[in-house]
Amino acid sequence: MAQPAALAEVWRGPFLESHHIGHAVICDGSGQIVSAWGDPDAVVLPRSSSKMIQALPLLTSGAADARGLTTEQLALACASHQGATIHVDRVNRWLSDLGLNDDALCCGPQVSRDTDLKLEMIRAHQSPCRVHNNCSGKHAGFLTLTKHLGAGPNYVDPEHAVQKACLEAFETVTDQTSPGFGIDGCSAPNFATTMHGMARAMAWFATAAQRSDTMSTAGARLVEAMHTHPELVAGEGRACTRLMRVASEPVALKTGAEGYFIAILPTRGLGVAVKAADGATRAAECAIAAILVKLDVLEADHPEVKAFLTPTVHNWDGLVTGEIRPAPGLLV
Repeated sequence: MAQPAALAEVWRGPFLESHHIGHAVICDGSGQIVSAWGDPDAVVLPRSSSKMIQALPLLTSGAADARGLTTEQLALACASHQGATIHVDRVNRWLSDLGLNDDALCCGPQVSRDTDLKLEMIRAHQSPCRVHNNCSGKHAGFLTLTKHLGAGPNYVDPEHAVQKACLEAFETVTDQTSPGFGIDGCSAPNFATTMHGMARAMAWFATAAQRSDTMSTAGARLVEAMHTHPELVAGEGRACTRLMRVASEPVALKTGAEGYFIAILPTRGLGVAVKAADGATRAAECAIAAILVKLDVLEADHPEVKAFLTPTVHNWDGLVTGEIRPAPGLLV
């Protein structure tokens, strides 16, 4: 078994103070590894980086077209959004179109990560709702599929028809039998796979538009929705949104909890998966930015890229005390 590789370094003045290790894999459309750091066979939970896979049955079942879902709704089905007004209003309308309300969501309430809306709700003495949960778009998609299938309301049960469809899609695009699942922060099962399997799945999405089968057509529609609506996939200030906006070509980027990150590159037919072993978001963001710079998808000196590739570290008095850098091995 290969050991984790260096992904990111934290410098304070002239001293390397900390470093993050983990795994990263780039795959092509045939599923072959193009580049790898660390252990491609490491088994991981991709967390929210797998949302576009969980959204596949929404389309392949015919549920999305039966409900006339828009590209905005498809982007929200893949999102870990901020819970800002642009997200909450759209998910609420989606639920209303289904004849449902906040109570139908199984994802649990979460405080909005959007500062303006959060403060507005505090001033109004309003409690956070389930629709503010970063996964509410995905769950609206689950509810849409649930209605289409005529299935029961507990759609996060691993034995529910929705989750069985998600597992089937997951094992198809990773081309691996999942060894099991953990329960995600939003209460849905999150299926495990290897780093190679996840990179392979992202390459499958990257090449989906080149194929005409039902699942590939669905995958291509989800990728298009994500890069068309980067503000819905995450939100203002977030790495997914900011890096998609400044990429030199259409890309779909998606973060996941505990230091996961993926990239889908349709122009090149490549898929990327990154996992920081210690779960650090700063490391995953730095590493995915470095890999995309290496592939000439991002410009290293662009301010939006530098915010994640080489962000400065400040102390409480605003002084620059150091910076985060990608490990040298990611850029050569």
